[in-house]
Amino acid sequence: MDKILIYNTLTRKKEELKPLAPPVVATYSCGPTVYNYAHIGNLRTYVFMDELRRTLKFAGYTTKSVMNITDVGHLTSDGDDGEDKMQSAAKKQNKSPEEIAAFYSSVFFKDLERLHILLPEIIAKATDNIPEMIDFVIKLCEKGYGYETDDGIYFDISKFDGYGKLSRCNLDDALAGARVAINTQKRHPADFALWKKAEKNHIMQWQSPWGMGYPGWHIECSAMGKKFLGDRFDIHTGGVDHIPIHHENEIAQSEALEGHPVVNAWMHGEFMLVDGGKMSKSLGNVYTVDDLISRGYSPLAFRYFCMNTHYRNKLNFTFTGLDGAAVAYDRLRSAISACADAKSGDGSTRKKIKELRKSILDAVYDDLNFPLALGELWTMAKLAPCKEIFDTAKELGAVFALDLHVPPEKRDSAEVIPDNVKKIADERFAARAKKDWATSDALRAELDALGYSVLDSKTGYELKKK
Repeated sequence: MDKILIYNTLTRKKEELKPLAPPVVATYSCGPTVYNYAHIGNLRTYVFMDELRRTLKFAGYTTKSVMNITDVGHLTSDGDDGEDKMQSAAKKQNKSPEEIAAFYSSVFFKDLERLHILLPEIIAKATDNIPEMIDFVIKLCEKGYGYETDDGIYFDISKFDGYGKLSRCNLDDALAGARVAINTQKRHPADFALWKKAEKNHIMQWQSPWGMGYPGWHIECSAMGKKFLGDRFDIHTGGVDHIPIHHENEIAQSEALEGHPVVNAWMHGEFMLVDGGKMSKSLGNVYTVDDLISRGYSPLAFRYFCMNTHYRNKLNFTFTGLDGAAVAYDRLRSAISACADAKSGDGSTRKKIKELRKSILDAVYDDLNFPLALGELWTMAKLAPCKEIFDTAKELGAVFALDLHVPPEKRDSAEVIPDNVKKIADERFAARAKKDWATSDALRAELDALGYSVLDSKTGYELKKK
């Protein structure tokens, strides 16, 4: 197993990865809240997570990776304010939360496949793990960290000495920065919900020792991490937006329960900007993978675009920048694939390629420095064509996942599905989720008449033009 350095947000420095149970590296990644389409800013974070898993595998480690699917409990504020995002989406689209979750999960997994993002070994839906969450809250209350109010069970952050160590925010700062408490029964404004008591009209609720209710968003990851990875694991990943609230609260409740640190290293991907500013629906600059495809871009060109900026640096998305990345990406593929049938290089060239292979992996193993690694790959591609260039790039494809050995003209062209066809397919998927087989079969017949076949899978469906 090769030596790997990772940047630990908790310590603010690079550290050598030292797994708790080598060769296994246990990781937990914050997954999507499946109430809407994942946009390219979200997906940049999953590209980073994939870079990590692929690097670990290439270095000889075995990954045990968990990613959650949040299908309850994430309110419109990352704190405890507003409506449940799943319930809000269900009302707007006149569907059940289960249908909303099934549909957007399917789209999310399809986007991961398009971007060559490997699925973690364990996908954990929040609604499948409610008993574990309730048990977690019960134990926190028994230890004196949880207390009950009229609207839920809250975590008393004043009782956890380490609160703020991830974001470097002390308790006084947290209290000063907290919103004025609407719930006057909270002991401190920054206390966060472990369990929320449900109003009668709340469409997602479970029986608990405190009556009908649903889990707080933060407890979900702590409970599922404990269930699948135990009371201590190697790496927790997510976006930088999770640092000050979600991950800070995860640390508090997990360490309060266990009495010791649970996560060895925290890794976070930086924000993606659009035209130098924030993504906003009101500005019309929130893009999905489908949006990129409809404009003629390959999803892998977007992956290449992401990998040219280090995961810990902000990435400014512009279509001009994506144009440049797409051209460079195709040129790199052309140069490498042209070496497929070339003769073996001379001794000097083979030595240079061997050195470049090492420098590429040194960069990747140094906190996932893929921009430097791609630069070294370009240096190799510009050498006199030889078979060793093709073979090395193909081998490193397990890390880059960019199909660099495949000529651009042989790339599968992504087909844009007409809106009316997609609408029928979505309705059929919703019917299947409700086990309405008669409607599902009728809608399949409509798709067939329009010239499309549909292939179902555990995570969704795929449409193909016949």
